[in-house]
Amino acid sequence: MRLRTIRAARMADAMATLRAELGEEAVILATRRIAGGVEVTAGHEAEDEPLVIAPEAAPEIALPPLLRRHNLPAALAQRLAGAPLPKALAQEFRFVPLPLDPGPLLLSGPPGGGKTLSCAKLATRLLLAGTPPLLVSADGRRAGAAEQLAAFARVLSLPLAIAATPGALAKALARRAPGQPALVDMPGCDPFDDAGARRHAALAEAARGAAVLVLPAGLDAEEAGETARAFHLLGCRHLLPTRLDAARRLGSVLAAAAAADLALTEAGTGPEVAAGLARLDAAWLARRMTEGSGT
Repeated sequence: MRLRTIRAARMADAMATLRAELGEEAVILATRRIAGGVEVTAGHEAEDEPLVIAPEAAPEIALPPLLRRHNLPAALAQRLAGAPLPKALAQEFRFVPLPLDPGPLLLSGPPGGGKTLSCAKLATRLLLAGTPPLLVSADGRRAGAAEQLAAFARVLSLPLAIAATPGALAKALARRAPGQPALVDMPGCDPFDDAGARRHAALAEAARGAAVLVLPAGLDAEEAGETARAFHLLGCRHLLPTRLDAARRLGSVLAAAAAADLALTEAGTGPEVAAGLARLDAAWLARRMTEGSGT
């Protein structure tokens, strides 16, 4: 587009100049009064210039207070706002059981996220179901890292292997009984640290299991999404959020699942080892999001 700004004492004079220079097809873009007269800005499409028509943006749906309260990323909140919450959650997310069979389950995540307690909860469930698992602690870097899991193992009378290297982890898992489930408490990992990510990847490759990201609720939603994407690169395909009993806003949980396309499995809902996990589905999650919202 050719642009031209004309200043003249009178509007009629400015318009005559514009028509002479740009032709009758000139489009007035702006006018204003200035000292001594007027200023007119106009444009004209050159004949050989392609006309580009931008597509209309999709109209934004007004967010209900419930979704605003949970601090969801804007794009995700818009997708969830177009239907009743249980239906929207079912359409947006995958809800699947934890992949406990056939290979070992690797509980991965950042330090302090609840991996060891989640491991004990799952071990208790398997034991009560008549399939006692092998417990493995793969954390050999943090002082006393295996002590908490060892205490749970003693109470449950379950075997515990401590295997802090890829070779030791592979051997420990190879010695379990045929068909015996195995739960591996992976070391806390900063996935943005190259050395830590490489150690995690080496252990996961040796274990040849299914990795689930254990991530506490209540984080910043954007940070949770970035963390989930990083653990997805390390092999995690499932999400087990923890501390849902304490978190009042679940935007970080949904942001993590959406950002890395992680399947939602179970949720940590309390410190009780025998009853502190809840299987997730769209209806359960919608109820949990609505609790205390005043809706």
